[in-house]
Amino acid sequence: MEQKAPDKRERISTLGQIGLQQFAPYLMNRIMGRYNATLRDNFRRQHRTIPQVRTLAVLSVMDGVTVGDLSVYTVIEQSTLSRTLDALEGHGLVRREPDASDSRVRKVYLTDKGRAEFNRAWPAMHDAFERMFDGIDDAEYAALIGTLQKMLNNIRMHEI
Repeated sequence: MEQKAPDKRERISTLGQIGLQQFAPYLMNRIMGRYNATLRDNFRRQHRTIPQVRTLAVLSVMDGVTVGDLSVYTVIEQSTLSRTLDALEGHGLVRREPDASDSRVRKVYLTDKGRAEFNRAWPAMHDAFERMFDGIDDAEYAALIGTLQKMLNNIRMHEI
């Protein structure tokens, strides 16, 4: 009887065997680290941090999100998000309101001033995004997005 060749993941057991340039988590961290570093300098000129702008970005797309869901969407720990929301609320960029059906739950909304602040940050974000995908055609981009969505589905801990 013919033996089946071992699965690629079964054959490779160490990071040294995989190599950093073939280890997707390493590459994803490097890419996002570079993306954030590029934006950090721009946001400093606006007196904003990466977590603040990330929060404004999510709220610009889906307003009225619970704090818990916002933590998931922004990939910011709740303690950091709480401080971030305090700062944004203090500058009049967001507002927190009790949920109509459960007063213990707080929803976060973008104010007009917050939308304007995000709109000032967006061109730098879009430029960095465009540079990141320079030379990558639509089919490659679609394949990457499909793969990333499958990966997120494999590891996610939340329904969102």
